[in-house]
Amino acid sequence: MIPTPDHLDTRDPRFARLVHPMAPLTRLATGFTWTEGPVWFGDHQCLLFSDIPTQRLLRWSARDGVTTFREHTEFNNGNTRDNQGRLVSCRHGRRDVIRTEPDGRLSVLASHYAGGRLNSPNDVVVSRDGAIWFTDPTYGLISNFEGYRTDPEQPARHVFRLDPETGALAAVASDFVQPNGLCFSPDERLLYVAESGATHDPTVAPVIRRFRVSGETLEDDGIFAEIGAGVPDGMRVDREGNLWSSAADGVHCFAPDGTLLGRILIPETVSNLCFGGSDGQRLYITATTSIYSLFVDVQGAEWWTQCQREA
Repeated sequence: MIPTPDHLDTRDPRFARLVHPMAPLTRLATGFTWTEGPVWFGDHQCLLFSDIPTQRLLRWSARDGVTTFREHTEFNNGNTRDNQGRLVSCRHGRRDVIRTEPDGRLSVLASHYAGGRLNSPNDVVVSRDGAIWFTDPTYGLISNFEGYRTDPEQPARHVFRLDPETGALAAVASDFVQPNGLCFSPDERLLYVAESGATHDPTVAPVIRRFRVSGETLEDDGIFAEIGAGVPDGMRVDREGNLWSSAADGVHCFAPDGTLLGRILIPETVSNLCFGGSDGQRLYITATTSIYSLFVDVQGAEWWTQCQREA
């Protein structure tokens, strides 16, 4: 029998077929301040990620290691790719959502709502119809560490949907204390959103909420899971519908029914993660000062969708 390594904590037998016990946890790079927003570019075989306080977007590849992709990023946080493969990012400093065009220009997609500036867009996903969904907590307004301290102009911390045709911005959920990471189920019938308000209010439960997607709106479907260490931040789903969420002690993996299958234990607080690699079975993890990787026996749903777009 292969012994279970120290970085794996199995809570359900189903976890064993998702993470092989011989797969090592690898620290790819370290020395950063607060890593976030990992996104895989399969066409370039590289990972982009944010180091928010130092205002840098960084690039990692197996060939070149870590290089600088962009500086002076205005506290860039979450990143994703749209249906044309373009980089879409959230910036705390400018309080907007932007797109990087093929020629390198930055296009502002959203910066205001109902007459006021956004809070500090945090994480972002793009659905198959091209709509951009993002969260807008106030973390970038609370201090100068990852934004600019100021008072919010929005009365709530919304989850937004940006229409791909009209550019209209709609608040689709407004009852969060601090909405954070978000991701779709593989069929996009469900949207999961992290509630991380416990970072500043211990009375807020550190939960992942689930919504049913009804066209351009959301229907609250209750609490999907609760994080037992710290708060949920960034998260992704795999092609089987399992949800992999960040936590203070690592990555927690939940079955589609909300059962905790197991944990990947990381020696730093995890902020976010994504699937990548040539086969979509490499889990890339941003954790405080470092980035890590781990081979998993399942492909990421977002990775698979991106592959279909590139084919």
